[in-house]
Amino acid sequence: MASEDRYLSIIARRNRSATASQLSRDLYAATGIRVSRVTVSKTLHETGLFARRPAVCVPLTSTNRRVRLVRCREHRDWGMDQWATVLFTNESRFRLNTDSRRTFIWREPGTRYLPSNVREIDHYGGEFLMVWAGIMLDGRTPLHVFERITVTGVRYRDEILEPYVRLFRGAVGPEFILMDDNARPHRALLVEEFLESEDIRRKYWPARSPDLNPIERVWDALGRAIAIRNPFREPSRK
Repeated sequence: MASEDRYLSIIARRNRSATASQLSRDLYAATGIRVSRVTVSKTLHETGLFARRPAVCVPLTSTNRRVRLVRCREHRDWGMDQWATVLFTNESRFRLNTDSRRTFIWREPGTRYLPSNVREIDHYGGEFLMVWAGIMLDGRTPLHVFERITVTGVRYRDEILEPYVRLFRGAVGPEFILMDDNARPHRALLVEEFLESEDIRRKYWPARSPDLNPIERVWDALGRAIAIRNPFREPSRK
């Protein structure tokens, strides 16, 4: 069976997202030898391949990397007093009808971040629930669930900036800084006009840099909590 074992190892490395059942069928089609998916898994384990969830990333261009680095350098000497004035905000989409958290790839131990084992995520489809929130060192906003998934500049102003962000600006004072991302509704002219009228400062945010926003930890925790309460429909999120 040495040749069959080598064949399984080769095709698993070529198609790392193939399931054990798929690999079993591929082996049968190529050699006429039928083995169970359990046998396939055991064989791959012996060759150093294990089923693991793939690392996920947002694809970055050289310009994205450069701008991210500039921003990090600009803020590396900030102290607690400065960060205490920042409200980190973000919307997150939670997909309610997917099993994407159960998607695995075959990889060797210690190779999680090799390019062949990383999946780039840039576009999302399916049915979502959209949630917004903001956090600070000494406070947080309530969770805001949008009744309809589409968020416009008008909705962002009326449902987020007026009832939530303006109150935080009043409590913190003129040092208050709003951190949001470059989503089109956030950069609408009417949004800019509202922020200016309320004397709300906003920091520039590098494109494709969700990992630089600490509120991402909140979304991860929320996604895990939802998954625990509904184990048969684990949500994914953007």
